[in-house]
Amino acid sequence: MTSIAQTIAEFRRLFGSEPKVYRAPGRVNLIGEHTDYNDGFVLPAALELATYAAIAPRDDRTLRVHSLLMDETVTFDLDEADAKPRNQWNDYVRGVAVVFASAGHRLAGADLLIDSDVPLGAGLSSSAALEVAVGYALLTNSGLDVDLTRLALACQRAENEFVGMRCGIMDQFIACHGAAGHALLIDCRTLDHRLVPVDPRVRLVICNTMVHHEHAAGEYNLRRRDCEEGVKRLAKALPGIKALRDVTLDQLDRHADLLTPVIYRRCRHVVSENERTLRAADALEAGDLGLFGRLMGESHASMRDDFEISCREVDVMVALNAAADGVYGARMTGGGFGGSTISLVEANAVGAFTRSVASGYHAATGLEPQVFTSPPAAGVGAVA
Repeated sequence: MTSIAQTIAEFRRLFGSEPKVYRAPGRVNLIGEHTDYNDGFVLPAALELATYAAIAPRDDRTLRVHSLLMDETVTFDLDEADAKPRNQWNDYVRGVAVVFASAGHRLAGADLLIDSDVPLGAGLSSSAALEVAVGYALLTNSGLDVDLTRLALACQRAENEFVGMRCGIMDQFIACHGAAGHALLIDCRTLDHRLVPVDPRVRLVICNTMVHHEHAAGEYNLRRRDCEEGVKRLAKALPGIKALRDVTLDQLDRHADLLTPVIYRRCRHVVSENERTLRAADALEAGDLGLFGRLMGESHASMRDDFEISCREVDVMVALNAAADGVYGARMTGGGFGGSTISLVEANAVGAFTRSVASGYHAATGLEPQVFTSPPAAGVGAVA
């Protein structure tokens, strides 16, 4: 875990001033994958793992940023016209500043130090944690009001338009609105949301497969285009639809002849996943962990077979998770093509689960996974 005291000490050493420190969490999605950009439903929880932004004001229009993870300092002119991405980690920082400026927010210059214990490439939304931590810090440093939903939308826009990753709103929204002890059911069309308590007798156990395929971003965007093409074709028979959120499984099957086999499978995943997510939220709220776990398993099968975003290592990990004692359900979490799995595990079984899964995964793949547990945590805020 990141030491806030060490972050402050490093800031003083690098910049010679006293910072304020803000935290934004990573997230794990319990169910509802690739539904957010289809105006659908998701059920994520914020994690204790987080990105930290330490910040102090400057008296000029410069943003000087140092990443402890990258061991690199970059400097931006906040008045630069027509800023362009550099295909580097700092695009996430710069993109947030650019979006704020385009929305009419005049940011103050700042020294900014970034640290994080959210694993990179693990499907736990390290990018949104970075965007939200930086965005919150920049707004507060500039004396501007922070509206959490507007902050989430601005950070999503930075990733969509500046970085070039066409993600939905889920990651940034849970980083802003997460609450300890709860998952968050989000309607990604209206942004209505409700807290769903997570039974304290179970734990969220995340297994990082240590695999991240380089083509993940491109494949993610391809899946989004497939969904958009599906809506375009289905609209010929269902003229009122705006997104796959508006389509039922019965309607999809009745008009399958309008779609290619691949696009049909992509649409079937999203439509069925929306239904599963709503049922899962109700099950979790009612304490029906058995039903919740079965829906997790159905979700993974749909991602593997219809959306085709899994890979061998993830499938191995999910199978090991699901077979362990004390497990209600397991699935891949995140955008796909590697990353992490999420399991709902009885609290007293977590130790044995961790040992059996780690040894089984190493025997099957030769890789040493990261296995860690986190209760649902709070969203963005000040920590020092």
